[in-house]
Amino acid sequence: MSYEMIALLMFSSMMLMLLTGQRVFGAIGGIAAIAALALWGTGGGDIPFSAAMKLMKWYPLLTLPMFIFMGYVLSETKIADDLYKMFHVWMGPINGGLAIGTILLMVLISAMNGLSVAGMAIGATIALPELLKRKYDKRMVTGVIQAGSSLGILVPPSVVLVLYAMIARAPVGQLWLAGVVPGLMMAAMFVVYIAIRCKIQPELGPALTKEERDASKDEKYHLLLAGILPIIIFAVMMVPFVKGYTSLVESSAIGALAALVAAIIRRRMTWDILKLCLKNTLGISCMFMWIILAALGFGAVFDGLGAVKAIESLFTEQLGLSPWMILILMQLSFLVMGTFLDDTAMLVIVAPLYVPLVASLDLGMPAGEVLIWYGVLYTITTQIAYMTPPFGYNLFLMRAMAPKEISMRDIYGSITPFVAVMVLALVLVMVFPQIALWLPDLVYGR
Repeated sequence: MSYEMIALLMFSSMMLMLLTGQRVFGAIGGIAAIAALALWGTGGGDIPFSAAMKLMKWYPLLTLPMFIFMGYVLSETKIADDLYKMFHVWMGPINGGLAIGTILLMVLISAMNGLSVAGMAIGATIALPELLKRKYDKRMVTGVIQAGSSLGILVPPSVVLVLYAMIARAPVGQLWLAGVVPGLMMAAMFVVYIAIRCKIQPELGPALTKEERDASKDEKYHLLLAGILPIIIFAVMMVPFVKGYTSLVESSAIGALAALVAAIIRRRMTWDILKLCLKNTLGISCMFMWIILAALGFGAVFDGLGAVKAIESLFTEQLGLSPWMILILMQLSFLVMGTFLDDTAMLVIVAPLYVPLVASLDLGMPAGEVLIWYGVLYTITTQIAYMTPPFGYNLFLMRAMAPKEISMRDIYGSITPFVAVMVLALVLVMVFPQIALWLPDLVYGR
């Protein structure tokens, strides 16, 4: 059997395992281990061992539990709730103001957690009931929460970009900075869409009545100060890193410590909450480490088979596709896979194939910049895949968290305009790579 057929058999077997509902790391790592032992005998056992050593020696991976812990502390101690109360009072007088405030809340939650699930949970439990109670259109608000929560995998500290960095051997700091401008640009596009839509159709997002938004100046400023606390925590963490005073890992530790101290000062931290945060952090961190380990092992076997070179030859020599056509086909494949896989699974399945291929394409940029830029493209495409039927990840999360009056049909119908905005953002970043590369070049080019 040729190496190309072996690679195809590995890939199809892995997809079949995933479709049967097996755990991601088990399906990927199991197929890699079986293939390695079948091809190279007992010597194939060195592949997972080597992958494990790479994982253990990858110092930036220490940021993962730090950021996850910070996000759980801010969520479980209800410090994040203060942000929404602030937006509620200060933006209520505007048509669609609470929906705009929800997008801003999601941006800040993303900047504190790095996981889209956290934004979805906070949005569905805090913002959704408030918006529905104030007669906001149910399709509008479910779309807002799904779109806003998807920013968690793009705005730093994105956990997905940490995983991409590990697999692509790209610097995490540059990837995070590359996600800032596209993430804020997409959030701004969401805000503009909401503002224009609610201006044309005020009934979709009615302004709060004078009685609902009536609050004294002292109360408004108190809420403003309470809502600014998470922003201060993020600034304390990121400013020293951007200035070059601390490393990435040191900044993540500062962020986790700042969140813990803030929760203690606000008298919202209890032993039960602390144990819950630590337990959840350990569970999520271990899950990601097993997935990375499986992905590294699978990628090593694929690389040993020469599958990457075979795919590169197929696209560029046999089919004669242009570099941009290959890039577009890659993004379309992510959209298809996103109908039944989450972002992590998509990344670890195709990154060993796509990352070397992207680096080899003549896109008019150095290979290092191409990998940073492609990391942002992958993340935006994943955001879109999260929200597209029939099996978009965010669609089912929303169905699980939304009240009964919001049907699956409402949820499907809510995402169409937001997906259109995200596709526009993807096209802009593809056509103008400097949207993603400007900030990393500015900070690291000093």
